[in-house]
Amino acid sequence: MRLLVLLWGCLVLPGYEALEGPKEISRFEGDTVSLRCTYREELRDHRKYWCRKGGLLFPRCSGTIYAGKEGQETTEGRVSIHDNRQELSLIVTLWNLTLQDAGKYWCGVEKRGPDESLLISLFVFPGSSRPPKQLDSTSAEDASPALSSGSSKPRVSIPMVRILAPVLVLLSLLSAAGLIAFSSHLLLWRKEARQDMETQRNEKVYLSHLNYRTSELDPEEAFEISSPTFLSD
Repeated sequence: MRLLVLLWGCLVLPGYEALEGPKEISRFEGDTVSLRCTYREELRDHRKYWCRKGGLLFPRCSGTIYAGKEGQETTEGRVSIHDNRQELSLIVTLWNLTLQDAGKYWCGVEKRGPDESLLISLFVFPGSSRPPKQLDSTSAEDASPALSSGSSKPRVSIPMVRILAPVLVLLSLLSAAGLIAFSSHLLLWRKEARQDMETQRNEKVYLSHLNYRTSELDPEEAFEISSPTFLSD
């Protein structure tokens, strides 16, 4: 029957989903991940399971774990599964993840004919984001309200480039504005310095020309030229 899971998923009509939940989840080594697969009312009393997708040409389930009856939690190794029939949801928890846990998994519901299923991709990245911790049944129940707010969202590692990009752009604009202001100030200073030099040169030329003329005249004419004249009424 596990072999029919993928075949039914290929034949099911677009938009028709008996199970809903996250399609992709990303975590680091040592992390704990909890996910929720919700199902329709008519599947409340059906048997639920969690398994890993195996096979190439003919997909099949491997390492299948069935949810206990009457809402009992089932734990095998580092995986626990709990069917909350009141909330119509199948809660699966995996803790102390390893790189080997990465792969595709099915949330499934047995029923007459092909099973209902939801394919979930789990990505596990090397490195630990926090020290590994064991998750018991009490902490799993405490985490249930947080899960009910919506589907699990993968934690995405944002590159530092995206964070620093606005800062770098702002610094570049400030640097460009400062460079433009400095260049304008430098050009204005050079223009004023050039004008001062021309003024001083003109004054020197005028004084030298005046001294030359006074040297050729007699003392009385030179005194008249160099001395200011006063007009009287």
